[in-house]
Amino acid sequence: MDILNAIVAFANFVLVPGFAYGAQLALGALGVTLIYGILRFSNFAHGDTMAFGAMVTILVTWWFQSMGISFGVLPTALLALPFGIAATAALLLGTDRVIYRFYRKQKAAPVILVIASMGVMFVMNGLVRFIIGPDNQRFSDGERFIMRAREFKEMTGLAEGLALKTSQAITIVTAIIVVAALFWFLNRTRTGKSMRAFSDNEDLALLSGINPERVVTVTWIIVAALATIAGVLYGLDKSFKPFTYFQLLLPIFASAIVGGLGSPIGAIAGGFVIAFSEVTVTYAFKKVLGYLAPEGWEPDTLVQLLSTDYKFAVSFAILIIVLLFRPTGLFAGKSV
Repeated sequence: MDILNAIVAFANFVLVPGFAYGAQLALGALGVTLIYGILRFSNFAHGDTMAFGAMVTILVTWWFQSMGISFGVLPTALLALPFGIAATAALLLGTDRVIYRFYRKQKAAPVILVIASMGVMFVMNGLVRFIIGPDNQRFSDGERFIMRAREFKEMTGLAEGLALKTSQAITIVTAIIVVAALFWFLNRTRTGKSMRAFSDNEDLALLSGINPERVVTVTWIIVAALATIAGVLYGLDKSFKPFTYFQLLLPIFASAIVGGLGSPIGAIAGGFVIAFSEVTVTYAFKKVLGYLAPEGWEPDTLVQLLSTDYKFAVSFAILIIVLLFRPTGLFAGKSV
């Protein structure tokens, strides 16, 4: 029984949150790796793009709630999500037309586009905080739990309970659907194949008659969808605070680089590597080891490698190690 209790405690505080957080990072990293692979620069505004998409979705969600529109046991935010994606796509396409297109035509070095994206990042961050405010915003409704810890204890008779939040289940299911749809699009459609060809060899793609502006437009629309979905899922699972999305930029970039920049499969793998590393290193193993250790050997301390305040330091450390020893990442993406 003690072994089962240890497994349930570990699953409740590490496995389930790790899978949900990993799915959120994977969706964010997919957006970063698409921009790097196709538009050939690191978009530092991606975290605040997620914040903008989530903000629009929240505002529409509040509007729906004021009119009495709901989605039953599911969050109303899922109904508002298409509006958030549309607004984010319009913002990104407008930003590309006003800022990035000029530098593309000038054949500017990637570092110039990176610096431009940092300027866009600060403008977006200020815009989001001006519209919705800097504080936490809660917008989740519907059924909060699929399974509560108390119900699990009653069903199994164990001392430890396993809770599964609706937001965690939605995150994992949505991530699977979105990733499957993206891979189908990139591998099966003519536009997706054009994007892959443009990413592999821009000059050869242009000689083949591929329209570069169309590729860029579709890329920004897909990135808008990925960023908004990732931002909303993160907000539903935790809470929405604009500055948090600015901080998320580090683990998202770490996920993309660990997996291999420019590799969609690598972005997904990197997201889960970073998520489980953060959750595991900052988890206090006292309860789990208390079940597993012989009587009298139970630990007195928390058995926690790092405080949760330092979870982003885990991403940074992994990022540095990968850049030093395998700069192309796990799936041999483009070298940074």
